[in-house]
Amino acid sequence: MKTEDLNEREKTVLRYIVQQFILSAAPVGSRLLTKKYDIGVSPATVRNIMSDLEESGFINHPHTSAGRIPTDKGYRLYVDSLMDIQKLSSFEKEKINQQLETHFTETDELLNITAKLLSSITNQLACVLYPNLDTGVLEKIQLIILTSNRIMVVLSIKSGLVKTITLELSYSISEEKLLSIQQILNERLSGLKLSVIRSTVRERLKDISTNDQPMLTMFIDSADKIFKEIKTDNKVLITGAKNLMKQPEFENPEKVHSVVELIEEKDFIIHFFEKNNEISNQNVFITIGSENQSDKLEEYSLVTKEYKAGEMVGKLGVVGPKRMEYSKIVAIVDYVSKMLTDYLTKA
Repeated sequence: MKTEDLNEREKTVLRYIVQQFILSAAPVGSRLLTKKYDIGVSPATVRNIMSDLEESGFINHPHTSAGRIPTDKGYRLYVDSLMDIQKLSSFEKEKINQQLETHFTETDELLNITAKLLSSITNQLACVLYPNLDTGVLEKIQLIILTSNRIMVVLSIKSGLVKTITLELSYSISEEKLLSIQQILNERLSGLKLSVIRSTVRERLKDISTNDQPMLTMFIDSADKIFKEIKTDNKVLITGAKNLMKQPEFENPEKVHSVVELIEEKDFIIHFFEKNNEISNQNVFITIGSENQSDKLEEYSLVTKEYKAGEMVGKLGVVGPKRMEYSKIVAIVDYVSKMLTDYLTKA
């Protein structure tokens, strides 16, 4: 039996199996379904339907129970065509708006509060990936003296993102000279994408007077370091581990260890959030269990969506058990993404 071959009664039974399993985390039996949901057929008929669904790979049953649980294939059909996306209430929307607006003093803080907010309202592990800075447009450069031979380079990127980096000098430099260099850099580089600056900075600064050359040469030689992407450790915000550990799926020590391991490997999380970048994420994107193509994520589902900061694109979303409340979480991820984009656009 193929997915498209399921009749309405079979789809109805599958929908209720998924919904009940999400609620209870316990295998679902035919008698419970007929008592709790208006299916319109007898328990015996439901058992026959469940048998057909199991044979087709949409559900299976643990050895210790006569009830059934959804498979990855069953969850996939459910999220693609059987569930109704919940609408957030005015109260829920207002709560999200207030959280984002109240803490909006700078982009880093906004992204941090977004991760915490996503985790608290979904009760899952929340992740926020910083935007890809390569497409960011430089607003201005500031050069700040830290010591006699160390300076801080502050890049302000349109949409409010700020990147800082410290450079070591082999000589001392006066504040007056530093301000002169800062002015030159802003005149030549402001308004350009970081990727363009990185590849053309030498050409753009080659005709500067010899008095400024030592500092500019050092700046040119450090361009890859200054204008490269955010390093991995700072590229993703992850919060809400305790939410995962509260779920029945992760109660035993072995499962708890897998949650801790997942959180510690940020590269791993980044990879799975960034893959499928070729897909236009106008809508929320969901991957379930085995679809993640990793043993470490076979017990998890990922619900993600892009957000924008000017021309830059980041991602946010949640990681949780396959038995998550997709209909509500999809609505939350979608709304938070839209609001974050709105606030970053105002920056």
